[in-house]
Amino acid sequence: MVKRMFIMLVAAGIVFGGVWFMHRMSAGFIQKYISALTSQPQTVASTTAALSDWTRSMDAVGTLRAVRGATLSLQVAGTVERIAFKSGETVATGQTLLQLDASEDRARLQALKAAAQLAEITFERDRKQFAARAVSQQTVDSDRATLAQARANVAQQQAMVDHKSLRAPFAGRLGLRQVDLGQYLKAGDPVVTLQSFTPIYVDFHLPQQALAELRVGQRITATNDTFADQTFTGTLTAITPQVDPATRTVQVRAELPNPDGKLIPGMYAAVKITTGTPQPFLTLPQTAVTYHPYGDTVFVITPDPGAATVDNGEKDGNPGKKQGDKPATPTFVVHEQFVTTGATRGDQVQILKGLKAGDVVVSAGQLKLRNGSKVVINNELQPLNNPHPTPQEQ
Repeated sequence: MVKRMFIMLVAAGIVFGGVWFMHRMSAGFIQKYISALTSQPQTVASTTAALSDWTRSMDAVGTLRAVRGATLSLQVAGTVERIAFKSGETVATGQTLLQLDASEDRARLQALKAAAQLAEITFERDRKQFAARAVSQQTVDSDRATLAQARANVAQQQAMVDHKSLRAPFAGRLGLRQVDLGQYLKAGDPVVTLQSFTPIYVDFHLPQQALAELRVGQRITATNDTFADQTFTGTLTAITPQVDPATRTVQVRAELPNPDGKLIPGMYAAVKITTGTPQPFLTLPQTAVTYHPYGDTVFVITPDPGAATVDNGEKDGNPGKKQGDKPATPTFVVHEQFVTTGATRGDQVQILKGLKAGDVVVSAGQLKLRNGSKVVINNELQPLNNPHPTPQEQ
């Protein structure tokens, strides 16, 4: 019984020993495999930190608004007798656009003019007779009042006739016609819109912190994707004297010359207001910076002191090459460096602390790196690094 127990214990010990030995061997193989993987150089793209001039600016999105704009209508009712414009036409100030039927009003006007003419003749005759003392002063005064009343009636009726005509109050471009010939219009019915947009306003909002740097007369630039290759330059003309308590923003207006009439009311415009003078800042592509809750970092590239070439079939440090071998590729080491970032501009970001001009950093491929990783550089494909990128239509 004791002998059987001893044999069982020995067998169990052999089994557990074998399991432990296999586990240690597996862990060793895995560790060696991982070490081999981590020692392989990773391919990355690189860029050099360089100084570039930055001018402080404020960006906003605004809406274009006509300097003068109105929906034209008539003050009196009537039937459309003549339409003297076409939709989308450019008109001058005072140009007749529409005429209502005014035949009855014109007839009454002629009658009132005849009455006024008679009153004038009577007044002149009695005035001469008064000089000869043939009539009294009261008669002359009565004739003068009658003449004034007759002339007022003519002016009133003339205004009624004029109100039957619609004229352009200012020069501009008409919209779509909303009436037809023979249509009966009530007073105030819309006829057509008229917009004057040479020049044109652009209204936009900025945070209240911008008030310290805003000045009437500042130069602004505006762009619109309808004319992607063109920049419109204008001047800041007005700043509202109050801040919106709901959004803590202030409304600003600028004026753009718009001589060709390309910009029309209702369009949006990307506005940039330049403030201050150009200052040099160290910049990098935004892709070069890895953002963490504990701080922003970059990978700085330095030469690898332990190896000079890879992928050439030779031992490190051997300058000789056999015919047909791949060309030598230098390897480098990366070190993670904390940086302090500033403002962004397009694809670029300011680096305020942590780097100096000339430092080479990883611009793409950081996800597979850790501090001390070996890398090889391949800059055939580079991330965007444009301070003023333009979206491309797909």
